[in-house]
Amino acid sequence: MDANLVGGDIGGGAMNLRQFLFRPTRRQYATSANDIYLCSSSTPPGGGVHGMCGYNAARLALSRL
Repeated sequence: MDANLVGGDIGGGAMNLRQFLFRPTRRQYATSANDIYLCSSSTPPGGGVHGMCGYNAARLALSRL
């Protein structure tokens, strides 16, 4: 029923070799802005491990305080 989901993948994108190599890595939860971090299902460990993306981004943010 949601037109935004047509042809999309809500679990973080395709898990193929190209996506595995070029998606954000564990070190790249940070962005160029000092107070913005990535914590989506496109960051490691991926969309199937709920909460770990945010946990890892929060750990990086706390380590920078």
